[in-house]
Amino acid sequence: AVQLVQSGGGSVQIGGSLKLSCTASGYNFDASGMAWYRRTAGNQCDLVSVFSRGPTLWYDPSVEGRFTVSHDGAKNTIYMQMNNLKPEDAGVYFCSGESYHIRCPPETTSGYWGQGTQVIVSA
Repeated sequence: AVQLVQSGGGSVQIGGSLKLSCTASGYNFDASGMAWYRRTAGNQCDLVSVFSRGPTLWYDPSVEGRFTVSHDGAKNTIYMQMNNLKPEDAGVYFCSGESYHIRCPPETTSGYWGQGTQVIVSA
């Protein structure tokens, strides 16, 4: 069975940094790619970044230059370093095996998802 386990997140002040990680079992990031999503307080599901085989990276323009995705193939783990955090970056972040979702958990149960991790950005 596929399992994506997240860690990281937390509460920081504006301008601070956080690092998220997503470790997979039963799923190969290098071969199949993955994506990071953010569920906002208004339940909007934003695609934040995509790691594709190659690797190729895509970032939402709102985070490009501040967020960096990396991976450790030996650990089958994807990281997202988030720097210079802004209030609009706050939300629950999910890693997913797919980059086509328009809804985040719990509004969807399709596909592969991590358990989600909260990011709070305060003044």
